[in-house]
Amino acid sequence: MNPRPVAIVAFAQTRHRRRSAELSEVEMLMPVLHEVLGAVGLRAGEIGFTCSGSSDYLAGRAFSFTMALDGVGASPPISESHVEMDGAWALYEAWVKLLAGEAETALVYSYGKSSPGELRDVLTRQLDPYYLAPLWPDPVSLAALQAQALIDEGATDERALAGVAARNRGAAEHNPHAQLTGSAAPDALLADPYLVRPLRRHDCPPIGDGAAAVVLAAGDTARRLCRRPAWIRGMDHRIEAHALGVRDLTRSPSTRLAARNAGLFDDDAAPVDTAELHAPFTSQEVILRRELGLDEGVRVNPSGGALAANPMMAAGLIRLGEAAARIHRGESDRAVAHATSGPCLQQNLVAVLEGERDGQSEGDQAS
Repeated sequence: MNPRPVAIVAFAQTRHRRRSAELSEVEMLMPVLHEVLGAVGLRAGEIGFTCSGSSDYLAGRAFSFTMALDGVGASPPISESHVEMDGAWALYEAWVKLLAGEAETALVYSYGKSSPGELRDVLTRQLDPYYLAPLWPDPVSLAALQAQALIDEGATDERALAGVAARNRGAAEHNPHAQLTGSAAPDALLADPYLVRPLRRHDCPPIGDGAAAVVLAAGDTARRLCRRPAWIRGMDHRIEAHALGVRDLTRSPSTRLAARNAGLFDDDAAPVDTAELHAPFTSQEVILRRELGLDEGVRVNPSGGALAANPMMAAGLIRLGEAAARIHRGESDRAVAHATSGPCLQQNLVAVLEGERDGQSEGDQAS
């Protein structure tokens, strides 16, 4: 017996910026919440379940997410939860809640301000506390090890990585929310100095502040709130070993397993036409394309991806939101969205989204 269908029915995000010192997290978040709820004509008190994603490490204080609830409106009391993760994992929790029939609608939001501190130092604290964290290897240095392993394997080269950067940031020219847009040609990018060899600045994500939110709805409620809902056909998340030394950094078996469990490789499924991949580094897009089996016929990161805007704790949720928005607009029929967390693609979430085709109802697709 198939579970009842659940869809993303609305998506909103900030215009991502390098610094937003004049705004608190609540002030940054509130316009996004108003926009996403306004898109479906709902008030906060009409939402069945609310789930958020953020990080106390970025905010520099414990239980910082409770302050963000001021922007949601938690009085009278609401059904609410929080994950100390990217908002993509908050969306997963809300999705399960709706599948279980415990709510008809859900508001999912996430936010992060990286500008107040040194992000490369902060992110060393997620590493193994005995062997890696005392060495203070920052995420760029670890990604450089991963990129070099790919190059040594012959899976890519520096010019191909520059091509990935140029394509993503070129696509971001059509994204009004992107932090970085436009790019020089790959050959010109290769003239830049290394940041951490073999990575140059264009191979790495921008550091910035931002927030995002989506609304989920189940069954007939989704069809009432949205002209063309982005139905979640499947979603799964998996994790690699914590110790980087026991992993093959050129592969991501957790991504492939999550994709298989989400139904990406089902024999009877329609082909994917869009992929929003949370690849903060150019080398990671190479890995994700291979694990997800994406050919040249799939449009990858039409929003510009994480190379154009990478607000911590929100960039993964944005990948799901961007994929859903393309389905809402009729620009995609079947999309795959990916989110990651941790160093070198440590944790990975994959969702498969579909829109209804002409002459086909949701009941036809679910059967």
